[in-house]
Amino acid sequence: MSGFTPFKKHANEFNYIPRYYDPEKEAREQRRAELRGERAEDAEREYRPGQYIRTQSAARAARRAARDEQDRMRVWKMAGAAVLLLLAIYLLYPKLAEVFLRMQRGPAPTETPVAPPAGARGTLDQSGIGEAEWQAQPITVVPNDYTDE
Repeated sequence: MSGFTPFKKHANEFNYIPRYYDPEKEAREQRRAELRGERAEDAEREYRPGQYIRTQSAARAARRAARDEQDRMRVWKMAGAAVLLLLAIYLLYPKLAEVFLRMQRGPAPTETPVAPPAGARGTLDQSGIGEAEWQAQPITVVPNDYTDE
């Protein structure tokens, strides 16, 4: 126990030289580490317990936040599209319905004016014409041009 003392100033040093040192293998491993995304300055630093767990956790949280933001934007876009669609339907439906109803009815019939009998011209006298003929007479619509003064 002559070499052991609890009051040492520094640790024991050994003069160890590796017997099978391969510099090409070390260069290959360094290139692979760079391709994996590990930085050379990280390799020189000492490992802290849990550092990779914290890094992965932070990266996972960032991905989750980005995905949540994308989902939120997707919902807003769908809601906006639905509002635009409903607005277009609200504004265009009456016009489209009118066009389709016109197409169903066909072209409007042209009316030929029926001349009233000579005795009833300009008057509301029903004498000389039958009830069916009176009801078949066209109705003349006069616009209301009255003004309140």
